[in-house]
Amino acid sequence: MDGVLVLHKPAGLTSHDCVFKVRKLLRTKKVGHTGTLDPDVTGVLPICIGRATKIVEYLTGATKTYEGEVTLGFSTTTEDSSGEVVEEKKVEDSFSRAQIEEVLSSMTGELQQVPPMYSAVKVKGKKLYEYARQGIEVERPVRTIHIYSFELLDDRSTFEGEQISFKFRVTCSKGTYVRTVAVMIGEALGYPSHMSYLQRTGSGQFSLEDCVTFEDIERAVEEETINEKLHSIEEALNHLPKLQISDTLAEKVKNGAVLPCTEDEELKKEPFFLMINSAGKCLAIYAQHPTKKHLMKPVKVLAID
Repeated sequence: MDGVLVLHKPAGLTSHDCVFKVRKLLRTKKVGHTGTLDPDVTGVLPICIGRATKIVEYLTGATKTYEGEVTLGFSTTTEDSSGEVVEEKKVEDSFSRAQIEEVLSSMTGELQQVPPMYSAVKVKGKKLYEYARQGIEVERPVRTIHIYSFELLDDRSTFEGEQISFKFRVTCSKGTYVRTVAVMIGEALGYPSHMSYLQRTGSGQFSLEDCVTFEDIERAVEEETINEKLHSIEEALNHLPKLQISDTLAEKVKNGAVLPCTEDEELKKEPFFLMINSAGKCLAIYAQHPTKKHLMKPVKVLAID
């Protein structure tokens, strides 16, 4: 059983909980998720099965899309609705649609972001949330993220009230904490804020339309149709550049051979690319050799024969 199961993650479970449950349902140990979702967050969680566990890191790094809601008026310890209130301030201003759209627009592109204390980022070998639960504040590493698009999903022309909430859609890079982005929106508007709702609607090639629920998985296992729910490794890696090779070269690739560099100038600029045989199967992931520029070397060999 090899491939990617695109789970519609329910609220209340960690990503690790979901992996544990899938292992139990499919009776296999080779299962891995492709990017942590907080327990309160629902939506697209691709889970790699069998040989597909070799490509976890390439799916984790894919672009993500979320639909969420920010609420102005109070901030929380966790930056979402599950935390304790830290600061409260009645919203006394009204905001036009243009003002909010201007803030969202200002946050597109490359940004510097400090991970929240309630996160799995490690500092000195310990996860930040472990420090947070002990009431210890530590210096957190600044990370660079990229927001590709930011859209207001609300048709109001004016936003007013003691607390103001509005929905948005954001497409961003790996490692973006959307709840921290929600706090940044509040700061730009002059009020404490938090993320009051979040759903991941896309991860790399996959969207909500590709998802299955735990109930779907249980039914497919009973009906022995679970393989129909799996997406192929080729489909999962469709966002990466490809180099089609001859059957003769394919044999060398299967054995993990270091090869002369491709003459494709565009591929030379890529950090890694797929080696595809004449049947369209992905045999390996290759990259430019780090020290010998005239060669390319395998990063992952995926072929099974």
